[in-house]
Amino acid sequence: MLIVGELINSTRKAIAQAIEHRDKAYLQDLARRQVDAGAHIIDVNAAAGGNEVENMKWLVEVVQEAVDAPLCIDSPSAAALEAGLSLCRQKAMVNSITAEKQRWEEVLPLVQQYRARVVALCMDDGGMPETVEDRLRVAGKLVPGLVEAGIPEEDIYMDPLIKPLGVNSQFGMEALESTRAIRQKYPKVHAICGLSNVSYGLPERRLLNRAFMVMSVTVGMDAFILDPLDQEMMSLLAAARALAGQDEYCMDYIAGVRAGKVKA
Repeated sequence: MLIVGELINSTRKAIAQAIEHRDKAYLQDLARRQVDAGAHIIDVNAAAGGNEVENMKWLVEVVQEAVDAPLCIDSPSAAALEAGLSLCRQKAMVNSITAEKQRWEEVLPLVQQYRARVVALCMDDGGMPETVEDRLRVAGKLVPGLVEAGIPEEDIYMDPLIKPLGVNSQFGMEALESTRAIRQKYPKVHAICGLSNVSYGLPERRLLNRAFMVMSVTVGMDAFILDPLDQEMMSLLAAARALAGQDEYCMDYIAGVRAGKVKA
C-alpha cells in the first residue's frame, strides 16, 4: 500500500499563502507530520498563483530539507513538472499523464528521462470517461503505451478518475468496478486515486472519503492520495488492509495499535 500525502497543495489557501510568503517552517512542519503519520511520498503542487516554475523549485528544495521521503511532482504544466523533477534527490512520482495527445507528448519524455513513477489518469481526447468500458479502453492506450516507452509496469499507477457522487449516485460504484476491472486486466500495474473527489459538494465529506477508501481496498486499490493526518482515515486503512488479506498475520495493524497510530 502506497500513501501519497496530499496536503502541500497550493489549491489549499493556507499552502498558497505559505508559498507566497516563503514560510519554510510551516511547510516543513507539514511535510514532517505527514511522513510521521504514514505518508510514503509527499505531493508537492505550486500551481496556484503566478511563477509556478520558480515556486515549484523552491517548494521541492524546502520539502527535501525537511524529509527524506520521495516527492510526487504535481502540476498541469510540463515546465513545472520538469523543474521539480530535476531537483528530486530520490525516485519521484509524476502526477499525472493522460492519453490526451498534447499531455502525452509533453509528459512522457519527462517520465522517461527521470525514470519516475507515474499517475496515469483514465482520460483521453474524448473527455471524461462515462463507463467502466470507457476506462478500460483508455487504460488500453495508457498501459501498453507506457510499457512500450520503457516504463516498468510496477511504476504505473492507474487512476480510474473519481467523479463526484453528488452529481450521479452511480459514480462511486462506477469507479470501484473500474478499479477491479483494471487490476484484473493489468495485475502488475497499481491503482491509485484521490479520495476527496468522490465527496465534492456533499456534507460531512470525510465520512464519505473514509467509506469509499475502505470499499476501494476490497477491489484492488493499492495506493491513495489522501490526508495522512486524518487518524481515523489511517486507522480504517490499516483495518481494511488486514481484513482484505493484505497484512500478513495483521502485523502492520498490531504495530500501528501499539504505536498509538491505529485507534478505534
